[in-house]
Amino acid sequence: MASSSFACPFSAVSVSLLLMLSLIALMHFDKCEAQLSPTFYDNTCPNVSAIVREQLLLAQRSDPRIFASLIRLFFHDCFTNGCEASLLLDNTTEIKSEKFALPNNNSARGYEVIDAVKTAVENSCPGIVSCADILAIAAEASVHLSYGPHWTVPLGRRDGRMAYFNAASILPGPFDNVTVLQQKFAAVGLNDIDLVSLSGAHTFGRAQCFTFRHRLYNFSNGNPDPSLNTTYLAKLRQRCPDGGNRTVLNNLDPVTPDVFDNKYYTNLQNLKGLLTTDQDLLSAADTNASTAPYVNRFAADKKVFFDSFVEGMIKMGNIEVLTGSSGEVRKNCRVVNGASGPQFEIRLRDVEASSAEEI
Repeated sequence: MASSSFACPFSAVSVSLLLMLSLIALMHFDKCEAQLSPTFYDNTCPNVSAIVREQLLLAQRSDPRIFASLIRLFFHDCFTNGCEASLLLDNTTEIKSEKFALPNNNSARGYEVIDAVKTAVENSCPGIVSCADILAIAAEASVHLSYGPHWTVPLGRRDGRMAYFNAASILPGPFDNVTVLQQKFAAVGLNDIDLVSLSGAHTFGRAQCFTFRHRLYNFSNGNPDPSLNTTYLAKLRQRCPDGGNRTVLNNLDPVTPDVFDNKYYTNLQNLKGLLTTDQDLLSAADTNASTAPYVNRFAADKKVFFDSFVEGMIKMGNIEVLTGSSGEVRKNCRVVNGASGPQFEIRLRDVEASSAEEI
């Protein structure tokens, strides 16, 4: 989730984007409202949440940023044709994996942790819990285990049997301006307060130098972004020298990088938003009337932020879900049931890095 603060005139590309987003919105609203329930597994797999948390804690011992990565997996899955675990599918002769779409390639991570969670859940409750629900539970657990809010996750999603590579290519990215972000969120039924509150997930995690280096050296006429705190600018230039390693990781929140709190918003007030998307929520002149008040409100009251974040996560988790007899419960999150498995393998590290964030 990110943007830039330069102008975005309506060009042919803009019109094409609007048409695509309108089509996605129509597909979204044509589907029936999800019938999810927090008690869905009470009789069939009552310990599923505890199993997920146990596996996440094991993973976090060796990977302190895994919680941020897992919530991002859920976000990118839900924004791509709904929360049906299409992002987890590997390449096959029939499926072009979303993992290699621009916003995910060499960036989205945590697939092996989801595999471990799925294995543990299958050992306890075979054939019961969908990969889509595992992603939803893992997202909530990742936030709560990072000292963020807890919520009861609505469950009952089923897994899709298709991937949507082209749809994944228009996920919100770090070079979108706020107007484009608003359009992309609106296309899946999310409003401005959802945009600002869900952006608060950048209160933990990391981003690579290339996602913001233009702000440091050549934002406008060879000058740095004027909406960037000058002391913060100097520190970022040390970590990301002009012409240096583009993949060095930097904390999205320089104050409490691994804690889920509201420091993200106070950072924006102090002009220390790492990505232009982040800082634009407060600083872009053409969006002050719609997004800046929410930034200031969340900065002033952590509980208000937490409540809005939970509401946004539940709304996002309800995007175009499959329920009842639709979809399936995959035995392996990487392949659809009945498939012989991947027919060829493309490893993420073998594909040139092109994505926006790595959290």
